[in-house]
Amino acid sequence: MSARRLLLLGPPGAGKGTQAQLLVARLGIPQISTGDMLRAAVAAGSDVGRQAKSYMDAGKLVPDAVVIGVAEERLAHPDAKRGFILDGFPRTVAQAEALDEMLPRLGCSLERCVALKVDEEELVKRLLRRSEQEGRSDDNEIAIRTRMGEYREKTEPLIAYYRSSGVLREVDGLGNVDEVAHRIAKALEEAGERR
Repeated sequence: MSARRLLLLGPPGAGKGTQAQLLVARLGIPQISTGDMLRAAVAAGSDVGRQAKSYMDAGKLVPDAVVIGVAEERLAHPDAKRGFILDGFPRTVAQAEALDEMLPRLGCSLERCVALKVDEEELVKRLLRRSEQEGRSDDNEIAIRTRMGEYREKTEPLIAYYRSSGVLREVDGLGNVDEVAHRIAKALEEAGERR
């Protein structure tokens, strides 16, 4: 039996979005990304959605408390009862701790955190190539390295956090999409064997 309550971690350009979509198709569970959650909460006009909108309209980062509220609202939806793939949340240890408190209230727990490991220089090359192909002027080398630094500072500590709770599996993110997907599938199967 494959793990079905998942978190995908990895630096920008590691392929999280691509792999999340393959998992959605394979497992029939929703991908829940921070941006999608915030936009859906704003569109629904919920209390936390209105709070998020006020920050977004002002061009400010949405604070942890609001992001956590939006996440709990989203994870309570019926389509997430059979499982979910978190992408972009939690982004910090404080958000991970809040997730750990939230999930038991929703009657579940995180089964697996898959961290995609890719060499930073390879990521910079990938993102510069993508930027050229898609004509994204915001993806220049300085911006990319700034995002990498932010990931290292704020999100990379989650690897140690989830390693200590025993749910972490680190997966080599180099190779073609199918090779990486096969490694992830193997990491998810391990969860079922240990239950």
